[in-house]
Amino acid sequence: MTAETSRPMGRRERSKQRVRDAIYTSALDLFTEQGYDRTTIDQIAERADIARGTFFNYFQRKEDLITVWAEARKKRLKDFMGEAMESRNDDVTVHLERCVAALAEFNEEERELTATMLQAWVKAGRPLMEEEHAGELFAAIVEEGRKRGEVANGIDPLRVGNILRDSYLGLLYRWSQSPDQRAPLHLELREILRIILTGIRVYEPSARRGE
Repeated sequence: MTAETSRPMGRRERSKQRVRDAIYTSALDLFTEQGYDRTTIDQIAERADIARGTFFNYFQRKEDLITVWAEARKKRLKDFMGEAMESRNDDVTVHLERCVAALAEFNEEERELTATMLQAWVKAGRPLMEEEHAGELFAAIVEEGRKRGEVANGIDPLRVGNILRDSYLGLLYRWSQSPDQRAPLHLELREILRIILTGIRVYEPSARRGE
């Protein structure tokens, strides 16, 4: 680490960071309370106790707050899942179960905000994220399982990783927008994982197939 990157922020930088944090936090609170569409920049400025013009010193438009949230979420999720994968000695099933449990816990901690911001993200015309990292992590787990003989050699780890990621994203959006909250996210994710690991077709014993 260089002296430049390790240099602590000065008073002016800390003051600017506090204002930026106040704007961001106020915006997320308002989005959760009344929805993204109904929240105005004037309301955000008032909640953050700043002048309206000050908002534009930090963000060009309201949509930029979605991007900041998405980037912060991506980093948090990466760290969250990384912690869940500290043990490298378990088999592929345990690793994948731990991984989907981490995803569920991460989202269930802030369901209302997740629902609001995912909806805002889609309305802004952006693709559902959650990124390459989730797919890559799933793929790495499957690859390790393949090397240890726990996964069939013919399986493409990246393809499995992408299937799990895409299934997770579709479920996340449906779960976050469902008003009745029918099933906890962790249960649905575990069921998806079970189906992918075991398949859906019943195979008869080879002896019976020859009858």
